Amino acid sequence: MERIGSKSIYKGKVAHVRIDEFRYPDGSTSTREVVGHPGAVAVVAHDDRFLYLVRQPREAVGEDALLELPAGKLDVAGESPIDCAKRELAEEVGKAASQWRELKRFYTTPGFAEEEVIVYLATELEDADAESEEEERLEGVAWPLDDLDRAIEECRDAKSLIGLLIFRALRRSGGA
Repeated sequence: MERIGSKSIYKGKVAHVRIDEFRYPDGSTSTREVVGHPGAVAVVAHDDRFLYLVRQPREAVGEDALLELPAGKLDVAGESPIDCAKRELAEEVGKAASQWRELKRFYTTPGFAEEEVIVYLATELEDADAESEEEERLEGVAWPLDDLDRAIEECRDAKSLIGLLIFRALRRSGGA
């Protein structure tokens, strides 16, 4: 398929919306509303005892405190995804890691949005100082690693569930 037209209809701080027209190999065309997004990263960070998570309000779904992986939007010009992940880990839970591994890339909702999330595994942690963004309202959570199943049970955020489920499978196979 080929994008043959695109018209921006809304541009906001988090996302933008456009109407795209596509032509398919058989010559037919279709119009789609597309939510544009720069993408994001999420980090499964752990040491021998804890998994480092955050709780934060998610106003769009009416939740006061969702349990999530540290994460952030790829919205700093020139910043690589891994550097974004390192920055977010320091800002959100006050940790730095010397070992990083990409676990998975996935589209959040490919039916209408172009957002891709990259999930990283971060290990060999140490304390780090970083300033959080002013408007973020989050609480760092040192979750007992031995209670991973309960974290998965409590989690309702897709990127975090994907990361935690992959991490659990890696632990069970001896790969994490």
